[in-house]
Parts: sequence; C-alpha cells; structure tokens
Amino acid sequence: MAHEVFFTIPERKLGKADIVYTVKRDGSMLGTLLVSKGAVVWVPTGRQYGHKVNWARFDRVMRENGTEVKPG
Repeated sequence: MAHEVFFTIPERKLGKADIVYTVKRDGSMLGTLLVSKGAVVWVPTGRQYGHKVNWARFDRVMRENGTEVKPG
C-alpha cells in the first residue's frame, strides 16, 4: 500500500494562499491536505468540505496519537 504525495507551493511567502498536497494511495486519490499559517485542512476525495485543525490542536493530536520517529 504505497502512498504518493504531490504538492504545489505558491511562488511567494506563505500568506493567504495555502500549500496544497495531493495524496494518493495505490494510484487512487486519497485526499488533499491544505497547509496555511493558521491551520491544516484535510479534504477526503469526493467531499466538498474538509476537516480543519489549528496548529495547537494538530500538535496535541500528533503527540497523543502519532508514533515518535526521528525525522529524515
């Protein structure tokens, strides 16, 4: 179950335009992750609305539910 992640980055300092990551699993679209200064939003494939989490809550969720790994 390989995941592919594609992204587009605006050609300017991150401001009002989000960084958009397109996530695929086994060649099929899984969803889109939008990253902004204030939050992250996950939009599953086929949905018009996403799930928004501010950075403080994202930090809590990852610390409580994520697996600790060394980056890189």
